[in-house]
Amino acid sequence: MSERRLKNKKIRIVAVGSALATGGVIVALLPSANAAGEEKTPEQIMTMCQRAKVLNGKQQSISDFGGHPIAGPSFASDNCDFVETKFETFDGPTEKASIDFPNCEPDATEPAKVSVTWSATAAQGQGKYTVTQQGGGGGLFGALSGSWVKHKGTLDMTVRSATAGDTEQREVPVGKVLHMEFTPKMQRMTGEWRVRIDAREATTVTNATPEQNFVAPDVVEGPVVLPGAAGAPGVVDGTSKAVLTDC
Repeated sequence: MSERRLKNKKIRIVAVGSALATGGVIVALLPSANAAGEEKTPEQIMTMCQRAKVLNGKQQSISDFGGHPIAGPSFASDNCDFVETKFETFDGPTEKASIDFPNCEPDATEPAKVSVTWSATAAQGQGKYTVTQQGGGGGLFGALSGSWVKHKGTLDMTVRSATAGDTEQREVPVGKVLHMEFTPKMQRMTGEWRVRIDAREATTVTNATPEQNFVAPDVVEGPVVLPGAAGAPGVVDGTSKAVLTDC
């Protein structure tokens, strides 16, 4: 019995000695969440933002980001806001939006009248971080919808894409091939996602922690979207034009 007690005592001494040798104390062996001054990658900050209790002024539930009261994940921060620093509009990339309509028959002598149906699709939101991509409830892009609307259009960033299209009557001259191109109007919002973890008072098992703040810069782009007719989905604003090339 005395030998067994001696072994237990030895193990206890080694455990305490190891803690002191690493500069810690025994209570520090307990997990501590988000120690003050801990560095975070932008992706980690964005995840904390997505799992904030309050996101852009809206109270969240854990179901908004796929959380579970037992299995997790749970809230990772107390507040997250997107603070806009710059807004600009510009022309997006021009894309071919229809098939070719040739008037290249050897015996053709008159312009060919054609009915051209064209369609183009633009992604609703593109950000720097994977976690900003839309989810079932809109994700972080959904939180930005109001910010976009105050500038121009009716961009709804909870859906993945918006389209533009039309059917036009055109003439194709002899010896030419016609197709339609579309250039969408785009908008770009530059800003920061600012995440806050509130200060915590000490408890019997944890130390007090000061307020913590994290910042992740972001640049988010999307098309200018015009209201659809009679409640239909909005359509991408932009410019269409007929392009003629030689046969």
